[in-house]
Amino acid sequence: MTNTLNDRLTRDLSGRATNILRALGAELPPPGELPARTPITGGLLTTLPATMPADADAAIGRAAEAFRGWRTVPAPVRAAVVRRLAELLTAHKTELGELVTLEAGKIGPEAVGEVQEMIDVCEFAIGLSRQLYGRTMPSERPGHRLMETWHPLGVVGVISAFNFPVAVWAWNTAIALVCGDTVVWKPSETTPLTALACHSLLRRAAVDVGADPEVHQLIQGGAEVGARLVDDERVALLSATGSVRMGRTVAPKVAARFGRCLLELGGNNGAIVTPTADLELASRAIVFAAAGTAGQRCTTLRRLIAHADIVGPLLRQLENAYGQLPVGNPLHEGMLVGPLINESAYTAMRSALDRALSDGGELVCGGERVDVHGDNAFYVRPAIVRMPTQTGVVRDETFAPILYVLTYRDFDHAIALHNGVPQGLSSAIFTADQREAERFLAADGSDCGIANVNIGTSGAEIGGAFGGEKHTGGGRESGSDSWKAYMRRATNTVNYSPDLPLAQGIKFT
Repeated sequence: MTNTLNDRLTRDLSGRATNILRALGAELPPPGELPARTPITGGLLTTLPATMPADADAAIGRAAEAFRGWRTVPAPVRAAVVRRLAELLTAHKTELGELVTLEAGKIGPEAVGEVQEMIDVCEFAIGLSRQLYGRTMPSERPGHRLMETWHPLGVVGVISAFNFPVAVWAWNTAIALVCGDTVVWKPSETTPLTALACHSLLRRAAVDVGADPEVHQLIQGGAEVGARLVDDERVALLSATGSVRMGRTVAPKVAARFGRCLLELGGNNGAIVTPTADLELASRAIVFAAAGTAGQRCTTLRRLIAHADIVGPLLRQLENAYGQLPVGNPLHEGMLVGPLINESAYTAMRSALDRALSDGGELVCGGERVDVHGDNAFYVRPAIVRMPTQTGVVRDETFAPILYVLTYRDFDHAIALHNGVPQGLSSAIFTADQREAERFLAADGSDCGIANVNIGTSGAEIGGAFGGEKHTGGGRESGSDSWKAYMRRATNTVNYSPDLPLAQGIKFT
């Protein structure tokens, strides 16, 4: 009976996904070998054709050809495509958010919030189109002007992950388009429907404003499809989001052909809680950062470093909060924790918990599987594990809701624990001591790309450049001056005098 109900629910979810795609104007391709599953039940929504290697090469070729014309369009005019995309996203925010829930398992507010993030970065990119500033510098030679100009780079390849199936694509694509680049997108093979929807909306936006829709290409499939972007010299910049293992493979290959890489890889994020911290505020931030999206964010809080004097009351608050977290179908109102993406994610979580306990860890709460929609769906209760030391399993990133708790007494030790992992994406400190806060943000404090005070590790705004250091890859996307990654810089000298003086006063007669 349970299997029958789950099958019926999967069929209902499949129908909802189909109706959403039609509402968004997406052309539904014929069935193929690429499965589109929902983590809500683990069932199959539909299948899509996978892109063949030759078709991927052709898509790159179309993007390269479109770039020849797109690069000469004035940047504020290019922004019209992004402006129209923002309008379409606003009109279809609810539908696209539901599709994100169906494919990635995010709860409704987080899924709709991801679409809002797309709209926000579009607005950022529209303004940026009038601010791609160069510089004019003083020349040492009379009658000369020395300046820098920025020009479109070329084809940008975007490889994105399942956990932010639409926002990360928008970060790259909105900025790349206003910079004059064209885009070829290889989404996660676990979220092909959201990719199809976004591709359709962007192509529609281009047509609506009279731009060439070939500025954006979509290729679907596994690693072998992404490899075409990695190896093709026509791809000037490869922006890839995924695991450190993936980055180790991608970066040397792109470097070997003298291409550019923008990598957003692993994040093993930590937060320090000091004796002066507001524990009520800290506990709320910790729960959201550690349990939100079922621990499947690159900015998820995975390590909590608490002072020995306050770790007891802090853990009691966290355990109480964890015990009240509703775990279940993310389409249902009031749910805060949805499913893991698939069985592999659950297996990795169980393995990490077993390793932690064998290393002397103590399970405070959580970690058990919750039966929501049968054997093919993987719902878990977020876990808290108190660890005696920062062992190997703590230094590794497990993409699941496990929060390891360590203690300290000396603040320098807390910083050392925090920085003592290979990854360097996001970080936080909870304190009312200004000296501790300033030290955490200083050069000898957090070694991460994102460092926060009295706020959690997740929930970055698009106005700030997003990215990290060390094994996280060092790339920056979204806000600030991240646009420079999508353009090439030229130094220009203009001689408006009748003479030809040489630099450094050199005489050549």
